[in-house]
Amino acid sequence: MPDWRRATGRKLTAMRRVRSRRSGGRNDIDEAGASGTMALILIENFRAVFYTPFYAAFALNAYEAEGLEVQRVMGATAAETAQALRSGRGDVAWGGPIRLLLDNNQRADSDLVIFCEVVRRDPFFLVGREPRPAWQLEDLPHVRLATVNEVPTPWLCLQHDLRLAGLDPAQVRRIPDRSMPENLDALRAGDIDVMQAFQPFVERAVEEGVGHIWYAAASRGLTAYTSLYTTRQCIIRDPEGLLRLTRAMYRTQQWIATHSADELAACVASFFPDLPRPTLTAAIQRYMTLRLWNRTPMLRPEGLAWLDAACRSGGYTQQSVPYDRCVDMRFAAQVIRETPPTFGDDPGHATL
Repeated sequence: MPDWRRATGRKLTAMRRVRSRRSGGRNDIDEAGASGTMALILIENFRAVFYTPFYAAFALNAYEAEGLEVQRVMGATAAETAQALRSGRGDVAWGGPIRLLLDNNQRADSDLVIFCEVVRRDPFFLVGREPRPAWQLEDLPHVRLATVNEVPTPWLCLQHDLRLAGLDPAQVRRIPDRSMPENLDALRAGDIDVMQAFQPFVERAVEEGVGHIWYAAASRGLTAYTSLYTTRQCIIRDPEGLLRLTRAMYRTQQWIATHSADELAACVASFFPDLPRPTLTAAIQRYMTLRLWNRTPMLRPEGLAWLDAACRSGGYTQQSVPYDRCVDMRFAAQVIRETPPTFGDDPGHATL
């Protein structure tokens, strides 16, 4: 379970330490370029290679460079994360926009809002036992497919791919109730023909010679996949903190765009202590080649619209959610206009 009490205590300590003095009726912390640390609690979704930019921001000391003390707390369910944000036990979370689409379908007064996009394409793959260089979606109903059971988004997106290709997802011989580690074992044993997975399971299958990439979902184009989100109350309460957070992520995105997979893997390796460096590097390289990560914090409407349509076609939501109802790009637009300086080539060391 998340250690909310410890994280909240640290935040309060930091806030007391840096509480600004009043000077002539003006709060020093609000001045442009003012020094002083601000504290935020950031709720992590789960540990995954496709979340690399989030870890890179810590490893590069991007938040410290912006005068932010960010406490990272591991979240649980999407509902519990939303409750933590609304209660003030957390300030910001990262996760899929699907969470906000569902929340808006369940609550007419949903106050969750995306303010910074990081993962702009689908990080999942279809990995088959046999090489199929000419494979097409039309071939999927003829094989045994093991899909992801950890989260709903991968199958919702894949079934929408099928519908757009004129196929019926119900015709797929799908095994939906096993985890990605279990599906990799099944692929090794020959119990399935193809598995749906993200990195590093894809790279492991390829390295072992038991798997061949049939389809990279990122190749379909923009699909809003992971963003930083908060509540509208937090935007009102702490706009300066969210602006600094967005700027830190933008500077991280720019660093990633100008560095190699080897350098990025070295930057975030401490977040994946059980993953061999060559595997991590290969996984990151594959994602970079697919242009998985956004180079700016700006979420484009067409990426969210595609995900919204997939959620509705898969029966996960019923009503379309307008872009402006769950997205506020004010901070993203501001930091892009500012063109902040990039980081040097001497990244800091993250504390796990």
